[in-house]
Amino acid sequence: MKTALLTHADCLGHVTPTGHPERVARLEHVLHALEPLDLNRVTAPLAADDDLRRIHPESYIRDIRDALPAEGFARLDPDTFMSPGSLDAAYRAAGAAVRAVDMVLGGEAPNAFCAIRPPGHHAETDTAMGFCLFGNPALAAKHALEHHGLDRVAVLDFDVHHGNGTQDLLWDEPRALVITSQQMPLWPGTGRPDETGAHGNVLNLPLAPGTGGAEMRAVWRDRAFPRLRSFRPELIVISAGFDAHRDDPLANLNWETEDFAWLTAEICALAGELCQGRIVSTLEGGYDLNALAAATRAHVEELMKAAR
Repeated sequence: MKTALLTHADCLGHVTPTGHPERVARLEHVLHALEPLDLNRVTAPLAADDDLRRIHPESYIRDIRDALPAEGFARLDPDTFMSPGSLDAAYRAAGAAVRAVDMVLGGEAPNAFCAIRPPGHHAETDTAMGFCLFGNPALAAKHALEHHGLDRVAVLDFDVHHGNGTQDLLWDEPRALVITSQQMPLWPGTGRPDETGAHGNVLNLPLAPGTGGAEMRAVWRDRAFPRLRSFRPELIVISAGFDAHRDDPLANLNWETEDFAWLTAEICALAGELCQGRIVSTLEGGYDLNALAAATRAHVEELMKAAR
């Protein structure tokens, strides 16, 4: 079986103001980079509101729907905008995460990558922020736990910005382990080591500005992977942000494309050991277009190697 690639043209319909870093061109570059690869290409469905209610209250879902502009832009916070195509894009992004979990746990694919936007790991329980509307990686985890009946799901987040939304949504979920590395100090300001979750189920690994690949590899090898192995997840969800790349304009870490490949390969090896290789990865950040495309391709190629 092949690695599944879930995406939808609607995700290109989420338009942001000129100069905004989370722009349509990001996904265009990702899809172009992945086009030559031999993947199982799947059309992302629209998420159902019942799916979204696993992580967001009905009032929040209604507020997002009501905020949709007929033209132009609606500004939800200083960084987060909606255009007329944003609601369908957000529902496709969430639907991709749900369908990817169904495919991987149902034996239709060994692993999956969701090439989606808007991203998701900053969306909190009832707050849109950081370019994010719905909490896609947390939704994938909750869907696996509640619909498929798993006992343990791990969410691994290597985006340069802390996944405050995923942490918030899974803070009181003892069946989910959340492990994140992020630059600190940096927006949104969360992700301190003493933020450990209501059940000791959150591990934050702050990285100082300027941290390169060698230091990152040591942190994940010495701290993240032993914790993951002891948790023994039945599924791994990856928040795949590529803005820790040295060329990214929004942060100050110095990872190379090869570092993302290494980290993905190590996660795949652990997934093979712990959970039959079952991984669902969702696209998060990455704002230098060439670096984003190269790192995403390296990430997906490692998923493909693990699927063989």
